[in-house]
Amino acid sequence: MTSQLFAICFRATRPSDLAGFWSGVLGWEVAGGPDEDAAAILPPDGSGFRIRFLPGQEPKAGQNRAHFDLTSASPEDQRRTVARALEHGGRHIDVGQLPEEGHVVLADPDGNEFCVIEPGNKFLADTGFIGALACDGTQEVGYFWSEALRWPLVWDQDEETAIQSPDGGTKITWGGPPVAPKTGANRLSFELALPSGTDWQAEVGRLVSLGATRSEAGEGDGERGRVLMFDPDGNEFFVQRP
Repeated sequence: MTSQLFAICFRATRPSDLAGFWSGVLGWEVAGGPDEDAAAILPPDGSGFRIRFLPGQEPKAGQNRAHFDLTSASPEDQRRTVARALEHGGRHIDVGQLPEEGHVVLADPDGNEFCVIEPGNKFLADTGFIGALACDGTQEVGYFWSEALRWPLVWDQDEETAIQSPDGGTKITWGGPPVAPKTGANRLSFELALPSGTDWQAEVGRLVSLGATRSEAGEGDGERGRVLMFDPDGNEFFVQRP
């Protein structure tokens, strides 16, 4: 058995507040207590990944390397999603999108970009409300994550890649070159978990053999129970210890 995508993690100045925003936008349940140290929201059907919000005070430097693309069933549905995001504290932002483009670009209260995609997008037709986690990354890193999670490639063209769980759901995409230089720790990162009975050391070794590196700092962020690693593009990710 191999690693499973347990969570997509946000570094947040006020984790509980950001959890409340995304809970309101997505309709996912907030898990955990009311303190601001950490929070999480859970998908309504209990499958797939959760979203975790962890404390972090680093200032935002440029656009994030990853953002959510939310899907729409109709123009009215897209407008409702945008209105709900604005009601909960989101805002419109300009990242160079053209007037004729149908998606709406927003930022959450912490400045993290996300898009509400127009209806009729065929690439996201077989996903869910979170159609994609769209990442700035190389073809190599797409291949790495396909092998790491054992998710098949569903797109591999012109150095752009995408993977999707065999069970369906959200796609993870990488846009290919040019990839902007990395400045500081990413605000969004993956957290992997291992099925019961898996050899943790062997799995970490497998990830290294695929191109990951392990942080010399060990757990990295001070959280017990997680080891910090980096994918081939230098993006942080965590592997839960047993």
